[in-house]
Amino acid sequence: MPQNYVPIFIFIAFIGILIPVTLLAAKLVRPDNPSKSKLMPYECGIDPVDSSRGRYTVRYYIVAILFVVFDVETIFLFPWAVQFKALGVFGLIEMLIFLLILVVGYIWIWKKGALEWV
Repeated sequence: MPQNYVPIFIFIAFIGILIPVTLLAAKLVRPDNPSKSKLMPYECGIDPVDSSRGRYTVRYYIVAILFVVFDVETIFLFPWAVQFKALGVFGLIEMLIFLLILVVGYIWIWKKGALEWV
């Protein structure tokens, strides 16, 4: 039984050696000349001038949640596509209803203005 775990232990040892070696090689190769502008936080091309505790608009969260919802909903298309022939006409009609509900929801939030940034 323990002989079955030998490849796993070899892999763990290999990774345990490879990680420090690659980090050391990267440290030796990269240039190391930090300056004030290089150490400054950078995000979206805008210089940070305010407190990091600033508030975000609610629209940012709405768009993020809508993206996650529609992204997760489209994930449901993959299992259906894999089992398309096994599901037959019933599966096709069921997926068309699902997509219709999804499109109606998308049109509704578009008309509501939830996808506008300004």
